[in-house]
Formats: sequence, structure tokens, C-alpha cells
Amino acid sequence: MSNKQPIDVKKVWQQDRDHYIHPWTDFSTFKETGSMVLTDSDNVHVQDGNGNRYLDGIGGLWCVNIGYAREEMAQAIADQVRQIPYYSCFGHHTTVPAAQLAAKLAELAPGNLNHVFYGCGGSVANDTAVRIIHFYFNQLGKPNKKKIIGRIDGYHGSTYMAMSITGVKFDHIGFDIDEQMVAHISCPNPYRRPEGQSLEAFCDEKVQELEDKILEMGPDNVAAFFAEPIMGAGGVIVPPEGYHRKTLEVCRKYGVLYVSDEVVTAFGRLGHMFASEAEFGIVPDIITCAKGLTSGYLPLGATILSDDIYEVISKPQADGAIFTHGFTYSGHPVSCAAGVKNIEIMERENICGNAMEMGAYFEAQLKTLMDLPIVGDVRGRKFMMCIENVANKVTKELIDPAARVGNRIADHCQARGLIVRPLAHMNVLSPPLTLNKENVDFLVAVLRESIEATVADLKAEGFL
Repeated sequence: MSNKQPIDVKKVWQQDRDHYIHPWTDFSTFKETGSMVLTDSDNVHVQDGNGNRYLDGIGGLWCVNIGYAREEMAQAIADQVRQIPYYSCFGHHTTVPAAQLAAKLAELAPGNLNHVFYGCGGSVANDTAVRIIHFYFNQLGKPNKKKIIGRIDGYHGSTYMAMSITGVKFDHIGFDIDEQMVAHISCPNPYRRPEGQSLEAFCDEKVQELEDKILEMGPDNVAAFFAEPIMGAGGVIVPPEGYHRKTLEVCRKYGVLYVSDEVVTAFGRLGHMFASEAEFGIVPDIITCAKGLTSGYLPLGATILSDDIYEVISKPQADGAIFTHGFTYSGHPVSCAAGVKNIEIMERENICGNAMEMGAYFEAQLKTLMDLPIVGDVRGRKFMMCIENVANKVTKELIDPAARVGNRIADHCQARGLIVRPLAHMNVLSPPLTLNKENVDFLVAVLRESIEATVADLKAEGFL
């Protein structure tokens, strides 16, 4: 790992602080502390401008699945730039990578999900799903079927409609959402189920809540249900066994489309190219994906539609009418070339196999942290994990938010050469899928030290 050219880190830090509005910025500290300037990377590690090296425990943002700085990816991207860096795919034009990647996604996706619409990321993929769903029902002569159901603590993006479907209430503070179009049902979080309630009863209760919500809103008004196979930014919530199959059955019963948001779970994070069928036994009507589609090397998202939906939306509405949805960068050839190469690497190197094997080891090793006094739950699957920290492991009472426990743990980890993601009282882990046993052992050891250091801090300051 070496810098390719000299960098004036102090100048970059200043430029960033003065001019760059970051996503999810904490302005209470940003104007004073600014940002850590990252300058280099290699496989599972990144390096800052001061030469400090870190194991990236969050894979960029759930996305650097094949690892950093792959020369093969750089070459594929450069080759496409030299050949044809851009052409509009509006109407009857295409490029080789856009067509090739669409065919590959249709091959990999479950069931008859054979039709791909491209955008620039997960939020746009979900907004596209809503717009196409509304168009679909209009074409069927059901113009009232417009309402969307999401879940509390579900996350679907930060564009207007995607954030409206998102049920992480913290993300709505100070911003508007469309409360007329979208309704939410409860989060299927087994860790927070009532004491004494079985997993089976909890699952049935949540499934019944979906049916009750559809009936309350009116089946003729409800268009779609959006669900992540495993809820990511809401705390890595794995629903109880059978939840997805049963909610899909409810949707089928009332003619509600099922959208599986695989922006995080697709492309190996759970050991499969797509998790909906392979991990949870369902074939949804639509899958949205992004992130691992290019392993974060270039922006790209996709909305994958079933044959049934495509058959309806691909019929001309009237003489001269066209399908008026799309973006300047839909099917961008360089991004699509990155997607083609990314999947080729994943298949050739059996990266899903490593995610299954090493992900199982990662999951087991993280669960050894349950002996620590504030670790209430370690949950997730394979390379999509979360540690929930609590004040009392019996009552599951939370630590005072003023303690910023997730941030404290993340800070201690960073000082020891590991980056983890704080989410309030939780810490999320979604490393590159190329982690080996040595990497896992380092990550878990640093987490243990950092949580122990945090416990000492909290006791010293009267939070525990």
C-alpha cells in the first residue's frame, strides 16, 4: 500500500471541511474535527493521509465486496473508457456492457426476474420501483393502487420516496416525507419481542400485522410491500424463520407486489448472489440492488422486474406513447463494465464460497463477545453483523444516549487500526468478502479490547 503521488493532507482536510457537505454529517462536531482523509487502499485495508492503516470492517458502506484496489477492475474500467465512455441508452440505443450485465443479472436473479432497469444507486433503484409499480397498476386499470407499505427500522435510501419508505425515524428528523403515500408496520426484531413470546408466535403476529394494515388501507389501494431480506441500517435485523414466505403469501392474497430490497444482501454478503430465494425461500416480484453490484468501484444500481410486470409495462399505452422513465446515466457503459468484471471475479474466485465459510467463522467469533457486560445481542448472518450494546442484559435497557456508546466503541477501534460503523447504541460490521481467518481474529480481538475500554469509560463517567 503506497501513495501514488504526494498529497497535501492538511489542504485536502481544509477543502473538505469548508466545501463538501457529507452524507449523514454530525454538524455538532464536523466543523471542528473535519474528516479523516483516506488516501490509499489494498484488499481489506485502507490508509489515511498520515500513513495509518486500518482494516475496513464496514466494506466502505456494505459494498466493497471483492476488496480494494483490484488491478483487474481498474483495467476493465480503463478499457471501457478508452472504447466508449458514454452513450445515452434512451430509446433504441445500447452499449455492450449494459446488455451483457442485464443478461447476467437475469441469469442470476431468481424465478422469472428477467428484466433490468439501471440507475446510479440503491435509493434510485427503489424510487424507480415505486414509479414503475404505479405505472404498472395504471396500465392494468387500477389507478387507486398506489400506497406503499414499509417497516419501522427498514432502510431503503435517501431520495424522497425511498426515505419515505424508510422507517428509521431518526433519519426523518427535520426532513419531510410522504406520509400520505406510505405506511409502516412493526420491525420483526426477535431480540425485542415480548418476554415469554415464542419466535413462532412473534412471527405470526408480525405477518398478521401486515395483513391487517392492507385491510385497513384497502387492498384496492395498496400497491407494494418493501422489505429487506435482512434489515441493514435499522440494526441488522434477521426476521424469524418463515417471515418472508408468509408475508409474500399475504401480498399474493391481496394482489400486492413484493419488493425485495437487496441493495445490501445481494452479491455475496450472505454467501449468495441474491439472498431472497437462496437464503429465505422467496421469489419476489421485484429485486432492487446496488452496492456489491460493482463492489463500490463505480456507482450503479438496478431494479430487476419479473416477466409478468414487464409484459404489462412494455405494451404501448397509446399511439406515440413511450415509457418515460430514465436517467442520463442509466446503463452507463463504464459502470456496467465494472459490474460485469466484478461478477466475473466473484464467480472465478468463488467469493460467495469464502463468504459462506469465512462468514460462518466470523459470525461464530463475534458471538464470543456475548460475555462482555454491555453486549446484549450479536446478530446477523455471514458478513452482515451487528453488536447491540445495553445497560442491562436481562432487561435489555439501553445505555443513556448521551454516552454515545456506539461512537465510543468505533473510536477505540479506529485508534487500534479497525473501522467499524456506529449506529446509536449499536456497531455494524460488513467487511469485504475477502477476509481471511487472520483478519477475522484481528477484528474480533480489537472489538473486544475496544468494548472493554468503553466499559471502563462508561463506569468512570457514571453511565454504568
